[in-house]
Amino acid sequence: MGRPTLNSVAEAAAVSRQTVSNVINSPEVVSPETRERVQAAIERLGYRPNTAARQMRTTRSQIIGLCIPPSGNGVSGVVLDQFLHSLTATAERYDHRIMLFTAADDEAETRAYADLIASVGIDGFVLTNTHHDDLRTRWLLERELPFVTFGRPWGAEDTHPWVDVDGAAGTRLATDHLLRQGHRRIAFVGWPEGSGSGDDRRAGWAAGLAAAGLGEGPQAAVYDGVEGGRSAAVRLLDASGPAGRDRSASLPGGGPAESSHTGAPTAFVCASDSLALGVTAELRDRGIRPGADAAVIGFDDTPTASVLGLSSVAQPIADVAAECVRQLRAILRGEAPAGPATTLFTPHLVLRST
Repeated sequence: MGRPTLNSVAEAAAVSRQTVSNVINSPEVVSPETRERVQAAIERLGYRPNTAARQMRTTRSQIIGLCIPPSGNGVSGVVLDQFLHSLTATAERYDHRIMLFTAADDEAETRAYADLIASVGIDGFVLTNTHHDDLRTRWLLERELPFVTFGRPWGAEDTHPWVDVDGAAGTRLATDHLLRQGHRRIAFVGWPEGSGSGDDRRAGWAAGLAAAGLGEGPQAAVYDGVEGGRSAAVRLLDASGPAGRDRSASLPGGGPAESSHTGAPTAFVCASDSLALGVTAELRDRGIRPGADAAVIGFDDTPTASVLGLSSVAQPIADVAAECVRQLRAILRGEAPAGPATTLFTPHLVLRST
């Protein structure tokens, strides 16, 4: 038996050759029932598209570039790993491959773009870690090169295609939940001002307090990581005087403490799980029980959060990755909308013991 072909798959699935091609290259135009039947035939026969022939027809390499940023200081770096895995799996379903590379900064990354385009003929790029005045996106836009970002172009949301998660909605969910539990001194532990995603997450917490008529709550800005979270908790608890050093000031499940210690935070909304883990460590060292005496909610819902029982805001990373591939493929196929495509996913709250 010879190597399976497009024709043999079409015969096995009782469809036309063009329908098989559509399932491989444009599955969205095929009905779910037909798509499932063709996919079953492809798997049963072991058919693999002839990538070399396709490249000759389309002058495309089927390669998507992604720069891996330097490893972060916290467990939340696992989010990038989850994104990369989902991105690779989705791209492979459309016969694309992800090429990873590294760069020390934005300038080095743009030089890498130029090298890869010249040497590999890379089709397009997916960018992460977007920030204000992003040199990388400006470089790609000026050259009209295909790309999409995981993260908004902060302050210029209509300049290029992007996919992101609504961080403000996530921290608002966390804050509203804590308010319903009776907490009134809800602190925010985040990153220094100027981080797009960090500022976004702070805004959701502030909006929740404002809607409850509480005004601005206590907050601390630190660099990401467990030690950063611990130092923020020290700062917030010590600033409240004896309340931060005595379990008697804590808020049991019944409601807010009405005493001279009401200045102590009874709950903490954190911009990452790394920060939240640092906060819980400091609380325990002071004899304050996370989940019983004070509430803590992180962000990212990392595996570490699950293992340690940390409540957290979960991002739909697999959906983000799939949408990045969909948007980039639309650009490459000339099917992108007139304006930049933008997608903002809503996270959800995962409640555990803290």
